[in-house]
Amino acid sequence: MGWIIAIGIIVVLAFIYFSMYNGLVKYRNWVDEAWAQIDVQLKRRYDLIPNLVETVKGYAKHEQETLAKVVELRNQLGSKTSRQEQMEVNDQLSGALKNLFALREAYPDLKANENFKMLQEELTQTENKVAYSRQLYNNTVMKYNTKVESVPTNIIASVHNFEKRDMLEAREAERENVRVSF
Repeated sequence: MGWIIAIGIIVVLAFIYFSMYNGLVKYRNWVDEAWAQIDVQLKRRYDLIPNLVETVKGYAKHEQETLAKVVELRNQLGSKTSRQEQMEVNDQLSGALKNLFALREAYPDLKANENFKMLQEELTQTENKVAYSRQLYNNTVMKYNTKVESVPTNIIASVHNFEKRDMLEAREAERENVRVSF
């Protein structure tokens, strides 16, 4: 009778252990999937930028600095390997795209151009999807990190090298108050 109880306890403990381990694996995979969703949207934006730049070039020939900055940042994306580096360049690219969209006010013909309108709408939708994907990523990372740090899963996490992940944060410039002046 004692052996049956001992075997039962071992089976229950093994079940609990594997359940916690599988939970950690599930959350780690969700974090990776959430990052992949950000990557998909950034790739979409990456592919739209050359079309937007070509459309604007025809109207804003003396705005080459703005166009060059957008192209330069787009090209830097391929050379960045860490998630943090990629997001830093993408944040800079978002700022450069805002400057590019501001050009439409200076060029009425550009403002009326259907290709520009379409590309601007596509990029706006993509930016919204990137923002949503970033929120989803941070939410998933928060849940994963909670599992990694919580008892008793933290013991299993440390044994199997599950490490905390960093959340995506806004840059300092994006935290400043918006200044409107007339």
